[in-house]
This record gives sequence, structure tokens and C-alpha cells, in this order.
Amino acid sequence: MRFFLPFLCVLALFSCKPYQSTVMKEGQITYDRFRESQKKFTTTDGNIAYIDKGDSDNVIVLLHGVPTSGWLYRKMIDPLVDAGYRVIAPDMLGYGSSDNPKEYEVYAAQNHAKRLLALMDHLDIKSWTHVMHDAGGLWTWELLGENAHRIHNLVILNTIILEEGFDPPIRFKPGFMAKTAMWSYRNGITTNTMLRALFKEGLKENNLNKEDVEGYKVPLREGKTNAMYYFFTQTCNELPDYRPMIQNLDIPAIVIWGKEDTFLKWTPQKAELEKDFKLSENQEHILDAKHFIQEEKPEEIVGFIISFLNKK
Repeated sequence: MRFFLPFLCVLALFSCKPYQSTVMKEGQITYDRFRESQKKFTTTDGNIAYIDKGDSDNVIVLLHGVPTSGWLYRKMIDPLVDAGYRVIAPDMLGYGSSDNPKEYEVYAAQNHAKRLLALMDHLDIKSWTHVMHDAGGLWTWELLGENAHRIHNLVILNTIILEEGFDPPIRFKPGFMAKTAMWSYRNGITTNTMLRALFKEGLKENNLNKEDVEGYKVPLREGKTNAMYYFFTQTCNELPDYRPMIQNLDIPAIVIWGKEDTFLKWTPQKAELEKDFKLSENQEHILDAKHFIQEEKPEEIVGFIISFLNKK
């Protein structure tokens, strides 16, 4: 449990300094403005917020993980739209601006996959290029299990695939301790501390300013921790073996990975996945970064995606 501090350590938590930088970067979008640009799609489990930008027939879906949202991709959306693509960036149920049901089973990977597919049907998008990060990989593998024809390109960014590369910062048992941790994250007791530790571990160089962090902090303070609870108490402890399904995929793929990621490691699963995804040398891009490569290397990622799609 690298970034979880026991709830009894209150004095240590209150000694942590807030984020110092308050200077907005030139052209930076605020989280309020980002939310204003989101649309809503109603599912049987609750509303999903999403960005839908661009009018091209060439669609790219940007799928976040835990504990982030579509905000993670804010630096990549406009460049991809400017390159001629329609970009869909959802906040999955329980994250970002989407609803936060109390029932935990709605956050199972297969249910996330069903809702994402329902969103794409709602938008009348038959197939798309699929970009995923972190737990977004689990939701993607579930979707591909029965709907592989819907995705015609895969862009894999520091994603959960095999157990060999999976080293989550938290693995909880369901119950009091996990619920107390989630309560402290959303009630301001450990919110700043958790985010600071998360980005210290997840970024090689943390240049996030106050507005950047706001997009990650606000959903937590709004109570968006039920999906996190399910992920860290269920999903992390029962990771399915998706390799047989992956080996049967016939979808062009590229890997873009931060080589110093301590949560999701490429090297331990490299040989197996190069074989399973049939990766050539120019389909594997290892960046000088950690876990949140969308924050550290957005321009490079966009460039690799565009180059990959243009060569097809």
C-alpha cells in the first residue's frame, strides 16, 4: 500500500503542504470549462459524462483508468481533433462527472464494458480506434471478448494486461479499512495527501499546477470513491487471465508505455505481449516517463497515434 496512509495518522496528514503552483499555463483549460463541454448519456445504472469533439468519420475513443477520468486526456483531445479525428472521451461510471451509484457490482469490468458499448451505440459509432490506460485495459478486454469487430485499432498506454506487469499501489480486503480509506479520500482528510503521493509515484517530474490537480481532486471531494473501492478490493485481487482472448485478436496495435512506471511494468510482460499482439519494432514506443504519460508526454503520444493511423 504505497500511497495509502492509515487513517489514524491524522497529524502527519495535516502537516502536508498544499500544492504550491497557482499559475495557469497559457491556453490551459479549467476543470469547470471542461465539465461544461461534456455531454450526458443515460444508462440503466446512471448517467455517463463524455466529451464528443470533431465531426470526422474516423473516431478515437480515449479511455481512462483509476482513479482518473476523461480529464486525463485534456492535452490530447484538441490535437487529435485538429488532426482530423472525432474524439470521444468518457468519464466511466463512478469517475469524473459521471454518476456514482452505491451498488458496488455495477463497477465490475464487464459492466463498464457494456456501458461503453451502449454509449457508442447511442452515438451510432460502429467501429473506432481505441486508446486505453490503466484499468481502462480491463474494461477494453471485456468489451473485446464479445465485440472485437467494433474496435479496428488498439493503442495501449500503460494498461492492465497480465498479472506479471501488475503491481497496484493498493490491494485491500473488502471491509472497514478499505471503506475508511475511501471515506478519508472524499472528505478532505487524506485527499490532498493521496493525490500528492499518487502523482509523486506516477510522474517522473510533477509539474502539475493547482488547476491540473483540481480535475482529479473535485470528483473525489464529490464522493466518487465507490468505483475505486470496488477496483481495489475486488478487481485488484481477482485479475482475470485475458491472454487467451488477446491471442485470438486480429487488430492492429501499438504500445506506448512509460518505462519507469512502478504500477504497471512493461518489461515483465514484454516478450509475451510482443508475441500476442504481433508487435513489430515500430509498434512499440517506450517513453522516458512513469505512469501518467498523458500528463508527461501528450505531444509524443499524439504523434505516435497519428503516425500509426496514417500508415494503415
